[in-house]
Amino acid sequence: MRIALLALLTALFLFNEQTTPPVYEAYAIRFGVIPQFRVASLVSGADPSRRMDIPVMVWLLKGADGRRVLIDSGFHRDALVRQWKVQGFRSPAAAVEAAGVNAGDITDVIVTHAHWDHVGGIDLFPRATIWIQRDEYRYYTGEAWHAKSTHGGVMEEDMLALVRANLAGRVRFVDGDAQEPLPGIRCHTGGRHTWASQYVTAQTASGRAVFTSDNVYLYENVEKRAPIAQTLDAAANLQAQERIRGLASRLGLIVPGHDPAVFERFPKVAEGIVRIE
Repeated sequence: MRIALLALLTALFLFNEQTTPPVYEAYAIRFGVIPQFRVASLVSGADPSRRMDIPVMVWLLKGADGRRVLIDSGFHRDALVRQWKVQGFRSPAAAVEAAGVNAGDITDVIVTHAHWDHVGGIDLFPRATIWIQRDEYRYYTGEAWHAKSTHGGVMEEDMLALVRANLAGRVRFVDGDAQEPLPGIRCHTGGRHTWASQYVTAQTASGRAVFTSDNVYLYENVEKRAPIAQTLDAAANLQAQERIRGLASRLGLIVPGHDPAVFERFPKVAEGIVRIE
């Protein structure tokens, strides 16, 4: 009887270990600020005269198993830094190192979409496996270049770097919605910021957080139920926002892609680094 009870308890323990998602330490990391950006380019219907300084950032997930996952890789080419007059710029690698992780120790980079400010730093993390939606990769390394109007914000240099990473065996594809490419980390589609943009959920000690990237630019998008201004499908973007509300354990765990308030709403760890909790 005791042996049977012990076996049952062991089985229950192993089941819970297997079904309980890993908990990650999560951080938003700012590597620069684009000054006086038009809010109307972020929030559909916003006053065209409104301007705000917006951060460019990446998000770091630290797992207890030693996995170090970066959501997006930022950018670092000098021409783009000058073009956008980025203030307080430091390379995304330096910014991540300020959060206590060497660039060479990043195990995975999840690319939410192919725009220059989110994929342009993949070369800074040479040992990382790169995860991207298969349809996003296929489109922006393929037919998007057959016309001038179908790859705005996507740079030739970045797609060449992505292809080179794939040739080196470092790219892995996420196939569609609600996929779990890494333990406890899920990728979701539907925001339609780009052809197949994705956003990411991960379990933190405070609950499930949603890292929306540019599927939600600002808290204002969610609070006013306003679609992002740059989308291939405004209705789909609003549907994704509703879903994001449901995926987050609470609204305070929604982390938008370019809102300076992220660095006010969460506890400061270091300059330009906050912990998501």
